[in-house]
Amino acid sequence: MSPETFVEILRSSMLIVIIIVSAVIIPSLIVGLVVAVFQAATSINEQTMSFLPRLIVTLLALSWGGSWLVKKMMDFTIEMVHSIPSIVG
Repeated sequence: MSPETFVEILRSSMLIVIIIVSAVIIPSLIVGLVVAVFQAATSINEQTMSFLPRLIVTLLALSWGGSWLVKKMMDFTIEMVHSIPSIVG
């Protein structure tokens, strides 16, 4: 296997990881920011108020986008398995 092939596989796998993680983390970050601004404005320092909305949004993002995330991972895995003969031979 040439170094260029290895770098291309590594680049595409890192891109898939970034896409999958971003689809779950970005909504949680946005809700966390909104809750933090609300807590700063009202001087409420309740820990569950910042944790529970982020948890709910993360679970909703996983449930709504779960099939898309699994499809992306399956497509990438199938692509990698199909490319094995060209990489080895």
